[in-house]
Amino acid sequence: MQLTPITVAICVPVRNEALLLPRLLEAIAAQAQADALTLRLFFDDCRDDSADIVAQHAASMPFRIVSKTGGATAEPNAGRARAQAMTIGLDACGDAAVLLSTDADSIPAPDWVARNLAALDLADLVCGRIVRGGELPSAIQDRVEAYYDGLFALRRAIDPVPWEAPHTHHYTSGASLAVRAGTYRALGGFEPRASAEDARFVDAAHAAGLRVRRDAAVCVETSSRRHGRAAAGLADHLRGLDGGATGPTMAHPADEAWRYRGQARARAAWGDAAAVDRLAVALGRDAAHIRAVARTSANAEAFAMRVIGEVPGGARLATLDEAERALANLTFERSAAA
Repeated sequence: MQLTPITVAICVPVRNEALLLPRLLEAIAAQAQADALTLRLFFDDCRDDSADIVAQHAASMPFRIVSKTGGATAEPNAGRARAQAMTIGLDACGDAAVLLSTDADSIPAPDWVARNLAALDLADLVCGRIVRGGELPSAIQDRVEAYYDGLFALRRAIDPVPWEAPHTHHYTSGASLAVRAGTYRALGGFEPRASAEDARFVDAAHAAGLRVRRDAAVCVETSSRRHGRAAAGLADHLRGLDGGATGPTMAHPADEAWRYRGQARARAAWGDAAAVDRLAVALGRDAAHIRAVARTSANAEAFAMRVIGEVPGGARLATLDEAERALANLTFERSAAA
């Protein structure tokens, strides 16, 4: 792996993670050419020994650590904290620099940096796969994740793009995002949201027509704890599944497949006026409006993301059992027709 002249900054928000931070530091030290990396930490109103733990380990780490401490906040705000960590990463970085986002309770695989850099040669934004570790499994969440992995695989079977990874996943998580500094600046960074700031950032990338790659070879293990730092985060979700009297509801795969087919058709139509008009007819939409969307879209990706919205009549929800059966049928039908 060649890092020079690329600067790589690993950006991490930290809120009361003294117990888990040593694992993160060791995982970054295990990366190839760790001495060429910098770790940028934002201590978000930490009330524990997080900063002291990092200071104690800093001298033995092969990489440089740059940190900033935030003041007291009434409520945790994941988006604001992540944006602060990324801003530290942006300091003195040119547009070609690479910003890697992860979390303080996470353990990047030893090839995490190398695989992110390789993927960024093909894409503008890389979403890594998240694996839950620890001693608190969740059989329901295992099924949920397998379902959405299968649904995303169906998406790429229906609507393939050249920048996608050969092995994909469904995750959109700040625990593993990679982007060049210039791209991050152009998208406006993470929004100051209590949760889902990572999903909003990736949605903005799609809407801008950027190449978003979900690469299963880029892997981070994260905590499966039930009491986390971000409101409505993974910990809250897992705790809800543990105590839920009813199972989770899922996006219905037939509705998602409708969107995928529409996006594939829109992608193929962009740049062809007649095809755009035919698309408008198929969607039951005003042709002049669809033409205007096509003209103002930077590329086929942006057009596909902008023009295909919700399923007519509204998206349906299904129980996990129903969704699994429906997805299996859709996958089988597509395989049989191939």
